[in-house]
Amino acid sequence: MAEMSNEGASTSAGIDLSQFFQVFFEEAGENLQSMEQMLLELDVNAADDEELNAIFRCAHSVKGGAATFGFADVAELTHQMEALLDKLRRHELAPTTQMVDVLLSAGDALKALLARHQGTGDAVPDTTELLFTIKTLCAGGTVDTAAAASVPAPVRAPAPAPAVPQLPGQRVLELTVGALNDPSLAESLVELFHEIVGLGQIEPLDAGRSADGMRRFKVTTTSTDNDLLDLFTFHVPREAVSLQPMTPGYGFYDGAPGAPKTEAAPAKDLGYGFFDEAPGAPGASQPASTTTAVVASAPAEPAAKPVPARPAAAKPEGKAGAALESATLRVSVEKVDQLINLVGELVITQAMLAQNSKTLDTGMSQQMASGLADLERNTRDLQEAVMSIRMIPMSMVFNRFPRMLRDLAAKLGKKVELVTLGESTELDKGMVEKITDPLTHLVRNSCDHGIELPAERLAKGKPEHGTLTLVASHQGGSIVIEVRDDGKGLNRQKLISKAREKGIDAPDSMTDNEVWNLIFAPGFSTAEVVTDVSGRGVGMDVVKKNITALGGSVDIDSAEGYGMSVKVRLPLTLAIMDGMSVGVGDECYILPLGSVVESFQVKPDMIKTIGGTGRVVEVRKEYMPVIDLEKVFEVPRFDFENVSNIMVVVEAEGQRVALLVDELLGQQQVVVKNLEANYRKVPDVSGATIMGDGRVALILDIGTLVRRSRH
Repeated sequence: MAEMSNEGASTSAGIDLSQFFQVFFEEAGENLQSMEQMLLELDVNAADDEELNAIFRCAHSVKGGAATFGFADVAELTHQMEALLDKLRRHELAPTTQMVDVLLSAGDALKALLARHQGTGDAVPDTTELLFTIKTLCAGGTVDTAAAASVPAPVRAPAPAPAVPQLPGQRVLELTVGALNDPSLAESLVELFHEIVGLGQIEPLDAGRSADGMRRFKVTTTSTDNDLLDLFTFHVPREAVSLQPMTPGYGFYDGAPGAPKTEAAPAKDLGYGFFDEAPGAPGASQPASTTTAVVASAPAEPAAKPVPARPAAAKPEGKAGAALESATLRVSVEKVDQLINLVGELVITQAMLAQNSKTLDTGMSQQMASGLADLERNTRDLQEAVMSIRMIPMSMVFNRFPRMLRDLAAKLGKKVELVTLGESTELDKGMVEKITDPLTHLVRNSCDHGIELPAERLAKGKPEHGTLTLVASHQGGSIVIEVRDDGKGLNRQKLISKAREKGIDAPDSMTDNEVWNLIFAPGFSTAEVVTDVSGRGVGMDVVKKNITALGGSVDIDSAEGYGMSVKVRLPLTLAIMDGMSVGVGDECYILPLGSVVESFQVKPDMIKTIGGTGRVVEVRKEYMPVIDLEKVFEVPRFDFENVSNIMVVVEAEGQRVALLVDELLGQQQVVVKNLEANYRKVPDVSGATIMGDGRVALILDIGTLVRRSRH
């Protein structure tokens, strides 16, 4: 972070900008993410003007912020990207796949540079080759991106006129700065040109001296006036800057502010005098416009095919942008978590008051009961509103996959189209962070093992492009995320053979669902060759383990030759859950409602003892293990006449067990507290909550209880 602070220390005339660093990094990251997404979705054969403008705005925002904070390397790279994007949106160049690849690589380099400035990155990335490639493409040339990535080689654009040694689009301008109270501020513009290599050259026309606060410079650049003014604004006021094309007779009239003391110009030099629109200039005929003068002086761009302009729908961007800024507020996650904890405590306090009020005389406490009812309603509304703050759309997860899938498909020689549905479906932020890695592996697995090579697909009568679909939807109190592909699907016989090779019991009588679940076995893989993508048998078992740890489940469906589908079912949030409370002795336990299948009163003859120690219960001609919660948690019992006679059937990891309890206390929403953070890890327990009567109730981990029954 010291490096970051030093770079930005000299900016903005001594103003301390360190307090805005984090905001800049967050906004830059968001802009780069948006730019990458739009580049991946860009149709190079029919690029929309609005899409190109949006990508340009993202690069422009990053450049402006980087220049403000003194990150010259970021500003330099984004400036070159901006120049290329500007020509694309002006239809001076036609977009190509090569340009998209280079811009995506530039985005990756920018992320690395920003990470370094934050103090979290590795070595400084070398952007020399990227800058060269972008400049070449901007000039209308072509490059071999594969060769350019390894060895820098000069690539000549189509030869311009030999008499003009300028780059295409290069201009010579007269820059006037002032009047300034501190003329030395103008030197910051000189430093700006030194820091941003691709910006151009600048040299003083006034021998470094000023009069009346005015400074004048000669600028050689390929940037537009607007780009230069946007950069200069961060150092000097915009109204104090004037840019004019420089004619062969540039110079100063006698007595001009800032002009050095020199002898009068010879009579034959008729070019001296006034620059365009100068105060007091005579009404002599001038070029039709500044734009006309610039176009006339610039050499014609080689190999730049005119692109027909497409009408773009007019959008009032100014008002929309202002409305967006005023409608959003950036708040740290720590503050949101603290607010959720406080609301949870409020919910518990409200439940206590509601329970204690039941013991009061109804006639005497009617007004209090009415107030408590209002409190309960308002508390529930507040709880739902606060929880919605942590809910973010699934698009935040899905947006990570287009780039990854594009690179992976190119590496494997496959053609894959990604389709996303239900991006607006919301999930708790904590869940999003934990589900990203499992979904990444499922997507990579579908691309690598599921979707066939183009030639193989054509031979089967399938389209050349495979389709990978990501779907998110709400079902009850859960969210279901589906990863689906139209590839070759799972081969039942191949899976059984591989399982037997690994020493896994796999009889031919196994159901299809049992066979599909074999891929979750540790070390299991059907890949013929181990590659850097897959084949080591590591991944699918971790996927299931991580999803199960979140209280979720995984289901697989497949049809050989048509594709496969993996459905991940998760609770909406980890902070609040629907549970069933059960009593064992004087203790209360919470069962996640999503795991509860049914409950019934057991008869003594229904429980059978096997192997001397194990017990099973017969439920509709199906035997399942019995777990006595009284023995598992060593609950003391003082009333020996009443024994546990209620069974609650729960399901996890595709297996059912019957829990033996004393009574069913009811169904309710509970606020989940992390027991490990506040006390220690307790076996067979995933968390705790506080009941309305003030008692602490343990939330049972159904997965570990099911695994306990296997031993």
